[in-house]
Amino acid sequence: MSYDFNIESPQTADELLAVIAANQDKNFRFGAGGTDLLLELKRAPQENLTVVNLAQLKDPIFKSITKVAGGYRIGALVTAGEVLDHEEVKSEFYTLWEAAHNLASMQIRQVATVGGNLCTASPSGDIACALVALHARCEIINTKGELRSVSVADFSTGVRKTVIQKNEVLRSVVVPINSNPNLHSGFIKVGTRLSMECSVVSLAYHIQMDDNRTIRHAGIAIGAVAPTIKFTDSACAFLIGKSKLIDTEREEFAGLISDYASPISDVRASAWYREEVLFNISKGLME
Repeated sequence: MSYDFNIESPQTADELLAVIAANQDKNFRFGAGGTDLLLELKRAPQENLTVVNLAQLKDPIFKSITKVAGGYRIGALVTAGEVLDHEEVKSEFYTLWEAAHNLASMQIRQVATVGGNLCTASPSGDIACALVALHARCEIINTKGELRSVSVADFSTGVRKTVIQKNEVLRSVVVPINSNPNLHSGFIKVGTRLSMECSVVSLAYHIQMDDNRTIRHAGIAIGAVAPTIKFTDSACAFLIGKSKLIDTEREEFAGLISDYASPISDVRASAWYREEVLFNISKGLME
């Protein structure tokens, strides 16, 4: 299979911004691992397309995981495999580690990037779902070198749509660090073939508790059940101050999460099935 497009391969951040500026009147796309882009172009080839290949970029902010004030910065070009190899990510943000572990196959995880998972803007994006639960923020840079910050929860505006403007690129994601000593954190993915399949329903949770096991902070996001990944504010607020849920509270809690869902029926699952699965895994979350 051959693909008919031009390729630009900048190696520094300044070169990247210059390439973006030079292509403002042209049809261009970013590519990194290529795991989504090549499949998309195979289904729907585009004429006169320029692919800005980010794989050769050497900028450390784009390509590394570093500790910063209040959290960790994860570059847009960090791969799922690199997330899995990072011990601090595993201990501080287990929901993100588990989401990366559930992403596709081992081979795909070596090339699929955090930025790609976000910018594809799929409602079933595993890494994106975990980042929403973690209250992470996107750092977006434009051709003038100006930086703006947008919450991951607001980054996607619809299926395959984001807030990124044509003169911008996603540089990195900042994840705030835990402020409480005890964590209940993880990622639940329901699909027909587990990691090799897109999620039918996904749920990312990151719940922080004090020394008395009282919940002080909660982040819960749901994927594949609405046009975008949803942060479940009212369900999170319901948990604050509690240490254990009785049966009736678990039912109420699951209902609050389900209120954010508006699933559709497609080839992978019916809307009814998605609703039932989401309610059941939500109800079992705090047992």
